[in-house]
Parts: sequence; C-alpha cells; structure tokens
Amino acid sequence: METDSFELFTEGDTLYDAMLASIAEAREHVLLESYIFAADEVGRRFADCLIETAARGVIVRLHLDAAGSLFWHANRLSKQLRGSGVKLRWFHRWDWRHPWRYNRRNHRKLLVIDGNCAYVGGFNIHRESSFRFYGQQRWRDIHIRVRGPLAREAMRLFGYFWMGRKRRAGAHSVGSGDMLLSNYSRGARRLLNGSFTSMLSHARHTIFITTPYFVPQRRIQRQIADAATRGVDVRLLVPLKSDVRLAQWAARAAYAPMLACGVRIFEYQPRLLHAKAIVVDAGHATVGTANFDYRSFFLNYELNLFSRNPYLCHELDRVFREDLAHSEEILGERWSRRPWTHKLLELIGWMARRWL
Repeated sequence: METDSFELFTEGDTLYDAMLASIAEAREHVLLESYIFAADEVGRRFADCLIETAARGVIVRLHLDAAGSLFWHANRLSKQLRGSGVKLRWFHRWDWRHPWRYNRRNHRKLLVIDGNCAYVGGFNIHRESSFRFYGQQRWRDIHIRVRGPLAREAMRLFGYFWMGRKRRAGAHSVGSGDMLLSNYSRGARRLLNGSFTSMLSHARHTIFITTPYFVPQRRIQRQIADAATRGVDVRLLVPLKSDVRLAQWAARAAYAPMLACGVRIFEYQPRLLHAKAIVVDAGHATVGTANFDYRSFFLNYELNLFSRNPYLCHELDRVFREDLAHSEEILGERWSRRPWTHKLLELIGWMARRWL
C-alpha cells in the first residue's frame, strides 16, 4: 500500500531551493498558492522558474491573495507572468460592488507538482524568510513536503479552490490517518475548527502550541485552560517581536487567565516567529496556515495538515523544544506587575481582535 512521506523545513532558503527544484522537474502541472508573493529577490526567482516551466508546455497555475500581496507584488511582475503563459488568478480583488468580500482572504500556502509532491505550511514567498537575502533576522517558520496520497489530495483541494467549487472542497481520507483540511466550505470550516478542539480535548500529557497570533475565541481558551488544570503540560510559544503590534497586544491580554490555570507561556526572542504548529502527546500534530485568532477560525481560507506520523510528530516536538531554548518564559508574578500602560494597550488590542 502506498504511504505518505514527510520532510520538515524550518529555513526559507532550504525550502525555496527545494520548491524551485520541484517546479523545474514538473512534467504536467505546477499549482501554487501564496498569501504573499513579493516582487523581490525571492519572488523573482520563483517567477523566472514558473515562466521557464510554462515555456516547456507545463500547465502553471498561480493563485495569489489580493490583500496579502497588495504592498508586496508589482504589476509589472504580474504582466510578465501572464505574458509568458502562467495562468495567474487574484483572489478577492477589491470590488466596490462587494466590499466585504475583500476582508475574506486566501491565507493558504500550497505548492503541488504533478500530484506527486506537495508543500504546505506557513512560509510566504518573500525575502523576509531568507537568510541569503534578509540575514539573521529572517522570519522563523515551518513548512512540510509530502509525497504519496496526500500530494494527490492537495492537488484536489487546489483544483476545487481554483474553480470555486465550495461544496466539494471538504476533507477526504487518504487511508493513512493523515489529512489535509481546508475550510473553504461551511462544513469544512466546522471540521477544521473541530479538529483543533479535538486535539486539545484529548491531550493526556503535553500540548505544545506555536503561533504568531494568539487571540483565541473563548471556547479555545477554555479548552487550553482545562487541559492545564487537569495536569497536561501546556506550553505556548509566541513571538517577542511581531509584525502586527495590535495583534500582539491582543495576545498579551489573554496571558493572565492562561497563566492562572498553569499554562506556560514563552516568548521567542531571536527573530519574528511566523510558524503555526501544534504537537499533542508527541503523537498528534498539525502544521499549516491557521493561526489561533478570529480571522483564521471564521474569515480567512486556511489549509492545515493533521498527522499522526511518528517521524513528523517527533520532529515537530524536537523543533519546539529547541525553540524554547531561545525563548523567555513569562512568569505570572512578574506579569501581574506590568505597567498600567501595557494593560491599556492590551485592552485596545483585545477589543479590536475581530478585525486583525
């Protein structure tokens, strides 16, 4: 029986080199989605590779979010891609007739090659994730390469999203117990949200959460707190440095009740943390694009891999523990003595959490 295989990436340069090599080897289809596709050194490398691949007769489809790439992508690059045979589609461009649609964004990051391999995770296509072009302060992220049935499932999910066929975009089992979950349809959104809550509620020993934006709904907060109360070792890794300060203020508003229930919170020190992963009991994990915030649970379109693969779960558990070594723990007593100005900013962030 054919099984899935996994490879973990935590460095942008290594990931980008692997993705570009896969694109160059494509024979039939290259299917690429990204929230940010920048007109910088990294974006131009991808554009050149996509253009060369399309010139070989390979079908190349590129699906980009209009809001996500608004200040990153140049019109000249779009024209170059389209003029060279790349089928480029913008998701939810601004339209005065449907103004609220612009707020629902395609936050997915996915690359599928011929249905044989697929890449899913949190990396955008921009220089900020590259040591080669951005240096020591590159963003810290996680991506997974999958092969086997999951890659074919990824191709199916890309196709339904590209064509707007919401009703058929739910989850399909691939036989291995691993699943790619999107939230394009209403039922799929319930399934994705329910998968997160199921992981938390069934934890027995450990819950390790890595997220750049921790602004959870009340139900998720209760489940995390309940797990810690019943003796589960719950650790939350969040960024010290954030690209959205208002979201960081909102996240810190949730620290006090979490700390009071025994949740341990760590702020990652060296770089901007953009990774999104959960590992439960070192045996059940998820990696993808969904953050612990209102936008991911109710507005944006997301894509996450859920897996019980021993290798992948072990690697994610290891990476989390390594990241803790570069983090500072938030201690409850010291946190309670923070200045009132910080508390005011947290209140402002929390009140604005649904618009972040």
